[in-house]
Amino acid sequence: MSSDFAARRCPQVRARAPLRLGLAGGGTDVSPYAELHGGAVMNATIDRYIYASLGLTEDGRVEVESHDLGRHQRLPCGEALPIDGTLDLHKAIYNRVTRDFLGGRAVSMRISTFSEAPAGSGLGSSSTLVVAVLQAMTELFGLPLGEYDLAQLAYRIEREDLRLAGGRQDQYAAAFGGFNFMEFHGRDNVIVNPLRIKREVISELEAQTILCFTGVSRESATIIAEQSRNVEQGASRSIQAMHALKDSAVAMKQALLKGDLAEVSRTLDAGWSSKRDMASGISNPQIEDALQAARGAGATAGKVSGAGGGGFIMFLAPLERRRAVMAALNERGYRTETVRYTAEGATAWRR
Repeated sequence: MSSDFAARRCPQVRARAPLRLGLAGGGTDVSPYAELHGGAVMNATIDRYIYASLGLTEDGRVEVESHDLGRHQRLPCGEALPIDGTLDLHKAIYNRVTRDFLGGRAVSMRISTFSEAPAGSGLGSSSTLVVAVLQAMTELFGLPLGEYDLAQLAYRIEREDLRLAGGRQDQYAAAFGGFNFMEFHGRDNVIVNPLRIKREVISELEAQTILCFTGVSRESATIIAEQSRNVEQGASRSIQAMHALKDSAVAMKQALLKGDLAEVSRTLDAGWSSKRDMASGISNPQIEDALQAARGAGATAGKVSGAGGGGFIMFLAPLERRRAVMAALNERGYRTETVRYTAEGATAWRR
């Protein structure tokens, strides 16, 4: 289907992509560790989404909008949109798609997004936004992008076009959805292994999972930069911590496939201990306060999701202790939530 024909038939589309929880191995998907040693990550998508809405217009402008951030910009569509600090993800996606797939043709359109999690939450929101908009672009213009293509293009827009620090797991989690064991071998060699976890295991994991929001992380870029620098400089403590994290991803995969939730909890806890050693700033007094409060109320494990420094902490607690754990965290001013794990990746539909 030609892009012009697809656009005429469908003047407006929506898409959504799921956010994810990193269960084990997060950080080993970041350069240069992934290239030098190979990384491994175990993650799962949850029932929190980023939505994108695209519509063709006839006013010769490109309108970009983030409903949750309350930001909006309208620009002429004759040239590449300026990367100037305002909704740069939206504009970089438009620039890349029109350049690589539409022959540089100016397209007058509106790009709107809405996120169910704040930026800096540690749930992969920035990468998920890029995947959601690209999925909508794929539907609108009939682009030849499968899951791997979608994730790789999202990665290049963030890491190459915008020079944003980060890893590789988030784009693939958003594109594929579900429980995935991911292997990172070199720059572009990523293998996503979807796992067939028994429904009763997922149900029990949902019964035990608590999310605690400590506040938006302001440290993730600094943490990632230090982590990368530690690998480049051969810092043995950081590199050994990443080796241990990679091993924990394999252990987490095996525990989930076997339905051994006690081992899942032990692996999650061990992974957090290793993650602390990758770089300074991953933990802080606020995070430690939340971890201590939850453990005191009966949580069996806890780890920060994402680079660290803030965002969401994932806790595991027996169902019988869930209310007590959430109450203990709420009393300290933290926001707690429960989740469902999802199997579907990025999807688009016509309005």
